[in-house]
Amino acid sequence: MDYLRSNDSRENAQQTDIGAAVRNGREILFQAFNWESHKHDWWRNLETKVPDIGSSGFTSAWLPPATQSFAPEGYLPQDIYSLNSKYGSENLLKSLLQKMKQHKVRAMADIVINHRVGTTRGHGGMYNRYDGISLSWDEHAVTSCTGGLGNQSTGDNFHGVPNIDHSQLFVRKDITGWLQWLRNNVGFQDFRFDFARGYSAKYVKEYIEGAKPIFSVGEYWDSCNYNDHGLDYNQDSHRQRIVNWINGTGQLSTAFDFTTKGILQEAVKGQLWRLRDPQGKPPGLIGWWPSRAVTFLDNHDTGSTQAHWPFPSNHIMEGYAYILMHPGIPTVFYDHFYDWGDSIHDQIVKLIDIRKRQDIHSRSSITILEAQPNLYSAIIGEKVCMKIGDSSWCPASREWTLAASGHRYAVWNK
Repeated sequence: MDYLRSNDSRENAQQTDIGAAVRNGREILFQAFNWESHKHDWWRNLETKVPDIGSSGFTSAWLPPATQSFAPEGYLPQDIYSLNSKYGSENLLKSLLQKMKQHKVRAMADIVINHRVGTTRGHGGMYNRYDGISLSWDEHAVTSCTGGLGNQSTGDNFHGVPNIDHSQLFVRKDITGWLQWLRNNVGFQDFRFDFARGYSAKYVKEYIEGAKPIFSVGEYWDSCNYNDHGLDYNQDSHRQRIVNWINGTGQLSTAFDFTTKGILQEAVKGQLWRLRDPQGKPPGLIGWWPSRAVTFLDNHDTGSTQAHWPFPSNHIMEGYAYILMHPGIPTVFYDHFYDWGDSIHDQIVKLIDIRKRQDIHSRSSITILEAQPNLYSAIIGEKVCMKIGDSSWCPASREWTLAASGHRYAVWNK
């Protein structure tokens, strides 16, 4: 196995301030939108929820792309210095960010820099020029594989729109300047890098070093390994690819743990044996590099109305019991927290409270006790014991007290 583990004691001085949140390991993230949020006066709606988001224990809230976009969801950016979007006006955004600051919830910007929709036709008759808006690039900013006059892409193509050529110095200088503006002038403190497969991770390293976000996470999403019968038990090559991307960022960024999501949502259907790898560790990225693994059940792509790869809805609380009681950096999805009823909301808040009180963090130790078809149990950080699945089970020792329980899950602490 050639994956590299983090060595936090040797992080150099240049990474010291950038890496503080990752080293601390006590982040709990909230995805504060879904695919339909642009229809609902979003910045105003969110502002009313900030006190609850803060008191629930979240450290950072990932907001949808805040800049002007060709598509209402924000993922086809155009004039990236305009903060008037379908989510609301610049003034409403700044009011929201001020409220978040008061409640000590950091604002995470959705950084969409793999592609950008042009304003005018250029080379080849394609919309690959950016005349009349800020950062008025010409065709040299667009990769040759998507119709521009730039170089070949350093990653996968996002089809149908011009992909940005990050190998160009002027492009990187402009993007770094824009990220510094988001960070220092607008008030975003954290970054989420969209479609991170689209360009080399070394550019993410450069952008993080230039803009110095407190916390960064990349969306390195590719398919898990499947066979004729379904999901492979062994997903080592899948988690290796995420590890390689993190290393490419100089270990400055975390990454979403798509491996854990893929395995967990199959495991809860009566295949909980999947949750222990051959080394006896968790089988996702959290089993190899928990300090850089951002766990989640669903997001605006996998769940919501897009439902590309949804977590089974009748197992949601099992899923949250797993990610909130395990090492890694857990993320809670807006829909589950606010749209699925008060009971789900309150159960999630209770699990977050246990996580914080028992000081479970991204590097907490884990001992997996059972991994059978209908039972998974583990001890995390010495002070928390949990189980999920249909089978009845409780820890043998009397020093454990039941702290929370619900549909197919239970948590004990000392």
